[in-house]
Amino acid sequence: MGRGDHVAKIKRETLRKRIEKDLRNQLNEKKIVGNHYEDLVQDYLSLWDLKCNLIEDIETNGIKVTGMHGPKSNPSINDLHKTNDRMLKILDALSLEASPEEKNSPSKPKRSAKDLV
Repeated sequence: MGRGDHVAKIKRETLRKRIEKDLRNQLNEKKIVGNHYEDLVQDYLSLWDLKCNLIEDIETNGIKVTGMHGPKSNPSINDLHKTNDRMLKILDALSLEASPEEKNSPSKPKRSAKDLV
């Protein structure tokens, strides 16, 4: 793990804590309490971790990977879409919104039209 990876991991951990705090604050403001809701917040954060890992995989390996019969679409792309959908469903179930830090997350890669090819 290089220095840049270490710095990115620290920033990611800090961002994760901020997101968790923001979601808990939103629950408190809406007077939503209970272990079930806390568990859903943890599920959301686990999916957020997975999302970050999927984005790293796409950045590292690209949108095409080597398959048995030649290049194929990176499976992480489809998994990322499914993960994002699940995260949105959890937020909706909790009547919460994505954290402002998460919306403006610098860890999201800059995407261009070339990524869609």
